Amino acid sequence: MSQDAVVLMKQEVGRAAAQRVQSNCIVGLGTGSTTAYAIEYIGERLAKGEISNVVGIPTSYQAEVLARKYGIPLTTLDVVDHIDIAIDGADEVDPHKNLIKGGGAAHTREKIVDSLADLFIVVVDSSKIVEKLGSTFPLPVEVIPMAVTPVMRQLERLGGKPELRMGVKKAGPVVTDQGNLVIDVKFDSIDNPAELEKTINNIPGVVENGLFVGLADVILVGEIVDGKPRVREIS
Repeated sequence: MSQDAVVLMKQEVGRAAAQRVQSNCIVGLGTGSTTAYAIEYIGERLAKGEISNVVGIPTSYQAEVLARKYGIPLTTLDVVDHIDIAIDGADEVDPHKNLIKGGGAAHTREKIVDSLADLFIVVVDSSKIVEKLGSTFPLPVEVIPMAVTPVMRQLERLGGKPELRMGVKKAGPVVTDQGNLVIDVKFDSIDNPAELEKTINNIPGVVENGLFVGLADVILVGEIVDGKPRVREIS
């Protein structure tokens, strides 16, 4: 698939998600390349007057910068008591709508915002659909810096192959928006995502992991069919 086709596909999915946003609502703004288009199109709809009185809650510094760029007013969880709709991407989606997230190292904030939303819409391209979680993507685990080594030992005991995520165009490890580090863990097979999510989060020093179990309501999947982008819904 050409790079242009992938971009078209992401734009179509982003647009489809942005169309679900209505006036007078609070929107969780996710992180990543596909969600970036959704943020852009929400901003466009506000500018055109199609919708009004929409405020966003960003899940990352990236989402915050994009929201400001496209004119979406922002608020915080200290101020609001609910989130109407959250739009976010995923690195993997299984047949039960469970997700692996955290490729952008924002999964802790994403899980907080996405879990509070009345409706959580996941935007992905077709390459992210898998039969079993962990088959193409390692599981990101956010860890406080002093606990990296003991947490890695525990993850090995659980059958994982942990690796500290290193920066690109930056010497040293990736640092999250919270000032923590990310361990990417390759599991041969994640048979029980719900159980593994709890087990990993119970390791002292772990802040949050990228398994999102039972949170997604609707998955919008971008596909190229006969050379044209289209959006398929799994709900």
